[in-house]
Amino acid sequence: MGALEDIGTPGASGHPWFGRHRLKPAASADTIREMLRTEIRDTGWPYQPLLPAAPIALPRASYAELFRATAALLDLVRRTALESAPTTDGRLAAYRMPASEHQLFVADQFVEERYADCVTRPDIVIGPDGPRFLEFNVSGALGGPVETHCRLEVWRKLHADDAGRVPFGYQDPFAVRAEMFRALCAELAVAPRVALVGSARDQGVESTRYFDVEADYFNSHGLTARFFEPEDLNSAWDCPPRLRYPLGLRNFTIPDWAELGIDTAPVQAALDHGCLLVGTQTSTFLSSKLTMGLLSEGRPWMSAAERALVDRYLPWTRVLSHRWTDRGGRKVDLVPFAVDNRELLVLKESIGMSGKQVVIGRETGQAEWEAAVAAAAGTGTSVVQEYVAPRGCRLAMVADGAEEPHDVEVAPVFGPLLFGGRPAGMFSRFFGDGTAGIVSVLGTNSSDDCVVAV
Repeated sequence: MGALEDIGTPGASGHPWFGRHRLKPAASADTIREMLRTEIRDTGWPYQPLLPAAPIALPRASYAELFRATAALLDLVRRTALESAPTTDGRLAAYRMPASEHQLFVADQFVEERYADCVTRPDIVIGPDGPRFLEFNVSGALGGPVETHCRLEVWRKLHADDAGRVPFGYQDPFAVRAEMFRALCAELAVAPRVALVGSARDQGVESTRYFDVEADYFNSHGLTARFFEPEDLNSAWDCPPRLRYPLGLRNFTIPDWAELGIDTAPVQAALDHGCLLVGTQTSTFLSSKLTMGLLSEGRPWMSAAERALVDRYLPWTRVLSHRWTDRGGRKVDLVPFAVDNRELLVLKESIGMSGKQVVIGRETGQAEWEAAVAAAAGTGTSVVQEYVAPRGCRLAMVADGAEEPHDVEVAPVFGPLLFGGRPAGMFSRFFGDGTAGIVSVLGTNSSDDCVVAV
């Protein structure tokens, strides 16, 4: 069994929040590389020349804190988004959503709103003062569940003793998601038949393994599950009643499918014929960076405790427009303030993913920054957010061709998964060479790992 190692005080860029212990590699570099790549094969996951040699290990208190804060903040995010307007049409106008997002809502607005936040993963970094939530990803299409499950499969095999016990705590995303669907089926009084809706084209591969690995898990744990490409989705509802799929996971985004030329009409048809896909389209409002800006600025209905929670975990974030707002107890003219404080801020569009539509002030020239701020200020669809300097932790890594693991101080972005309000494992991504910046596993030569509690 892999043993815990006391690494003492954190490194120069570390933080006591990471604790003193980590898990030592439990096998040779060759074995770890082979097992990690075999488990994630044929899913469209990019090749990573630098791989973790063990899971990231957090103290149990730190691990639990991220889930506790995620659940509490998600409630505030939901309330903030829904109170922006009383109807879907009103919210589309208030958020200035592009026309492409004016689709895939279910007819029953109560159902649409109730099941918007079933699947959540915030992005969190550890700053000088502890955890800071940079954004909330609320969508059935978010990355992390499959990847975390596959990484956990490897670490459980390598670190288990003869009785199958491992020296760390964790949640398996598939187990929690299966329980979420069982609970939803009971709540909706429908058969436990789950449609996983997505496209292998979205993963950039011909294989459907990315979806099949989860469907196989569900089928072996009391659910009937099937993966559907959009072209096949009519068979989820246009069939005898006992063969229909009344519930499913919406594992795609409208922008991704639009870029690939994939028609969303079959999804709308399935929704119209009683196949509820979670999270619903209303999740787009919860994911919008504008919601983070509204919440950071404060809402009239917030209690003092809720205000303190937001101040503790959210970096200062404001919807960018020509107006005055508060900053550190004083009033500032927001656009001139943003222009003059480039090195303190990050500019983000309201809708974006994989690090796109983000401008980091300290990595941008002044003229370029001023132009970006001026352009964004006129749209009302961007935010400026305080830059959080990430702290790091020591992690053993294995490089291509290396015979032994080597230590790197990485600055992870943590992604605690919450399914149906329950902790469902923790994903992380980082630059395996120890650098910092916008971390997106897709296209940035970064690495990923799952996170466990010790």
